[in-house]
Amino acid sequence: MSGVAYAVVRFDAPSVYLAEDIDVLQRLLALELVADTDPALLTSKGADELRRALLDERWGDAVVTWMELSGVAVDVYTFLPVYGSEELPSELIGAQLQFKRLFRDA
Repeated sequence: MSGVAYAVVRFDAPSVYLAEDIDVLQRLLALELVADTDPALLTSKGADELRRALLDERWGDAVVTWMELSGVAVDVYTFLPVYGSEELPSELIGAQLQFKRLFRDA
């Protein structure tokens, strides 16, 4: 079964980022979230710390530091299964339903 990694950024209107694995997700968050931060909203020390983490390719550190500086939480999930017709063949759903909790006492 294939899967994806994803992150929910807890802005007032949450943002969701989706990637093929955790390594790609960390790079995505570093590029789209951390590196896109307006440095005027940070102290010079904070901006330098983020820049250093990004230039050293310490993506996870950059995201954690960004969360601390911005006060915005990021929930990261390393694996979410992706279901397709191979995992859920339509011709077997009826047979599988009878074994689910809702149908046990019917």
